[in-house]
Parts: sequence; C-alpha cells; structure tokens
Amino acid sequence: MSKDRLIYLPLGGAGEVGMNAYVFGYGPKGRERLILVDLGVTFSDMASSPGVDLILPDLSWLEERRDRLEAILITHAHEDHVGALGLMWDRLRVPVYARDFTARIARLKMADAGQDPEQVRTVEKLPEEIELGPFRVQFFPVAHSLPEASGLIIDTPVGRVVHSGDFKADLTPGVGEAHDPALLAEIGRSRVKALLCDSTNVMNPDPGRSETTLIEPITNLLRESKGMVVATTFASNVARLKTLATAAQEAGRSVCLMGRAMLRMTQVATEAGILRDMPATISPEAARDIPRENLLLIVTGSQGERRAASAQLARGNYMGLNMKEGDTFLFSSMTIPGNERDVGRVVNALSEMGVDVIDNASRRYHVSGHANRPDLMEMQDLIAPDMVIPIHGEHRMLREHAKLALARGKAAAVVPNGSLCDLTGDTPVLVDDVPTGRVYLDGSRLIGAMDGVIRDRLRVAIGGHVFVTLILDEENEALGAPWAEIVGLRSEGQNGQMLNEIIEAELEDFISRAGHKVLADDDRLNDGLRRVVRQVVMEEIGKKPEVTIVVSRLMTD
Repeated sequence: MSKDRLIYLPLGGAGEVGMNAYVFGYGPKGRERLILVDLGVTFSDMASSPGVDLILPDLSWLEERRDRLEAILITHAHEDHVGALGLMWDRLRVPVYARDFTARIARLKMADAGQDPEQVRTVEKLPEEIELGPFRVQFFPVAHSLPEASGLIIDTPVGRVVHSGDFKADLTPGVGEAHDPALLAEIGRSRVKALLCDSTNVMNPDPGRSETTLIEPITNLLRESKGMVVATTFASNVARLKTLATAAQEAGRSVCLMGRAMLRMTQVATEAGILRDMPATISPEAARDIPRENLLLIVTGSQGERRAASAQLARGNYMGLNMKEGDTFLFSSMTIPGNERDVGRVVNALSEMGVDVIDNASRRYHVSGHANRPDLMEMQDLIAPDMVIPIHGEHRMLREHAKLALARGKAAAVVPNGSLCDLTGDTPVLVDDVPTGRVYLDGSRLIGAMDGVIRDRLRVAIGGHVFVTLILDEENEALGAPWAEIVGLRSEGQNGQMLNEIIEAELEDFISRAGHKVLADDDRLNDGLRRVVRQVVMEEIGKKPEVTIVVSRLMTD
C-alpha cells in the first residue's frame, strides 16, 4: 500500500474574507511536493493594525519547504488573490502561472515590487495542462466580478481535486466568460475526489443575479438625479465599470474614471482584448467644464480607503472636483466585513455636505461576484465530488457550507487557516496544526506579527506614552530635575495641574530617596522610574501608559 498522501493546508483565506493562500501537496509524509494556489492580501484597520498598509499571509511554513514547492497558481486578479505576489515572491522564488488577464496584472505586481515579471507565465484555459511534479493542472473559466477568473482542476495520483476559485452563477456577466453548467458537469463526470469551494455567500438563500440586471435601474437613477452623480465600485470589477458607463451613456451623462487602480485595470483589460465597446470617458480636467447634471464620476474607494478618490471627495476635493448639496453618491458594491467603520466615515462626511448617499441595502445597484446558497448546491450537483472542503470565507461561512454539504450526502470538513488536512482517503481528516499568522506591510517594509511593532503601536494608542529624561553625573547625582514629555494623554491631572509637572515632581522625590545602589544600577533605576510614572498617571487620569526612560550619565576625564 502506498504511503504517499494528498494534503491541503490553507495559510490564509479560510476563516476570513481575504488574504487567500492555499497549499496542496502530494508524496511521502513530510516530503510532499507542493503547489500554492493564490497569494493575496487583506486590508488593515485602525482598531487592530494601526498605520499598516496591507496584511499578508505568513509563509514561514512554506519558506522552510521552498525546495519542495513546484509553482504558484493565481486564479484571478483580485487583490485578495494576487496582491501579495510581488511582495512575497522573493521568499519562494518559483514560477507563477495564470491566464492572460491575470498574468498581466501579476506582472505589474512583480514589477512594482522590483521582481522579475517574466517569472509569471501565461496559461490557456483547458484543455491546456501543466505538469508540476505529481500534479497535472488545468485552468477552467468561471464567471466572477472581473475578467478571466478561473477554477483549477488538479489531478493527482490518488484522484482529482477541483478548486472552484471565486465564482458566481451568471449566464450573462457582461464582461468575461459566462457561468457554464455544461462544462462543470463534464468536469464532474471524470469522478472528482474533492471540491474546494467558495463559501462567501452561503448564507444568502436567493439565487444569484446577473450583471445585466443592473443596467436599467442604474440608468433610471442617473436620469432621475438632479446634480452630479458619483459611483464607486471595486476597481477590478471591469464589468461594473462598463455597466455604469453604459447606463451613463443612456442617461445622457459624460463619464470620468478617477483613481489609479481603476485606470490601470481598464487599460489592462482593453490591452487584453477583454473590455470591448466601453463608452468613451473624459479626463478630470474636461469633467470640470461639464454641467454637473450631465456628469458621472466613477471613482475608487468603495471600502472607505482613506487615500482613494471617494474618501478624498468626502473630505472636500479630488483633482479639482468636489461634491455639493443635491449631488448623489452611489455605492455600487458590497462592504467587506471589517470595513464598515471606514465606509461609514465616508458616508457620514458626504451626508454632512448634503449629498444623497445610496448603498446596496435595496440590492438594486449591485450584484455579488460570489455564488449564493442555491448556486453552491448546483455546483455540488454538477461537480459531484466525494467530499467538499469550504474555502474563502469567515469561519461561520465555512461551517455553514460544510453543514450544507453533509446534509446533501457529501463528506465535508471545516479546515481553517493552519489546519493540515489529509484528502487521501474517502473522507477529509485533520492531521496536524501548522503555525500561521500575518505579515504586515508597514510603509515600505514587511514586518512580522511577532516583531512587536504593531503590539507597541496598539499599546501607545490605548494607554498613551510618557518619555522621561534624566541626567546623572559621575557621582550618580542628578543634574537638574527629571523631564517628562507626554503623548496621547490628557495634559491635566485631577486638580488642574499639568500632568507632566506632577510626574516630574514625583520622579524628583523618588530620586531624592533612592539609595546609591539604585542610582548606580541602570536596570533598577529604570524600573523604579517607570513604576512611579505609571502609578502617577493611573492615579491622576486612570491610564497605564507606555513609558520610555532615558538616563544619561556624564563622565569626566
């Protein structure tokens, strides 16, 4: 009996929406050959990762086994699937495979990060097949909210695995390939061992809707709106950009695209021959000369990103254009879980201007790029797998998807990030736990979750910071009083006295009472000073600050 095994290990994307990174392996235990499917990012928030630009999966487990990694496969060009490629490729250094549109975006990601774009290789959809060690892989088209999204057929010596990628059951997506039940059924007839399937919308009981259902309501909205209309959506949702532009054309409005990511996506889609018959657009400079009631701006920032066009318009001005009372702002998008506060800030800032804000509460102006519950059931019927492994979703989504599969007679398991699952037998078996975590892009550098940078930043945000300076001579006598500077704390104590003055007085008293042994020992002195500062601040304003002590000792020749 063979001792080889087929394993699956999510390093990101299983238990969260975003940061997708899924490992498959085949071979003897501990010596499996590996492939990585997707390498994405998620976005930070001030509550848990202040100041961070992007959050990436921790690839330490994979880096330690880099000599066994065959390739990286990218299913589509959304940031949560390709956004980390350029930033982390140097840690893995293996070929990257993707279909044409996705490969073009992936090369831009590589170039932006100073990596070799030629490491990204273009693959055609099935029947083209690539051999990667023990794996034979084919890309098959699925409908999604951007062009050339793909699922993967992964053939192994112990059976076929189908990775759905992100998909929706849209027969008329407008841009990109349509949902193809006949193709999925053909794949299913080959006996599929395991289906790893998108779980994002498993809670939605209604069948998914087509992109083409949006043109009429958006056109009517644009006709009925009196002032300028601004619409935001995901920059990568090329089909939605075309839908919005087409509706504007029908309503007699000129269209201006704003935001670097949006312009880049439309340019790549046009160069790839995917975006056809897109209505003409105008520049921001030209838009300034168009009557407001004849203008539609399509802008980036559907998730409330501070530097995107939407947020800048909410703060007053972007590229010479501004919103006024009577204008309309349309969110033709969904809010990703975790981004509600950022989006809310933009909404309220616009409301204060007198702008009418329309979100997706009515479901008239946005359709999801992910399959709803009935569509997931159809996918299970078409692929007819022996087992279902939910992917791409929060833990509650994975669990609900697994329950759905079990109720329909399929073996299933919830496999969250860091759980190593053996798919070799008839049922999935969790066999090991792998340390996983997050890596942060902080400015221009990647930092680990255990580096302490984010932890210290959170501590300062919660408790404030006190910086103490003390100068001692060679006899360990203080040269002047200690000096305290406070950051992020109330300036006054309980009785109106300045907090830094209270701290300085208590520190001076401590120094006057401290013995020679304490003053001569840096560790004991620092601990004592820190203890005094924290006690004073707690008594005066009820906070426990971070404290930095700098003791300078002057020595004479």
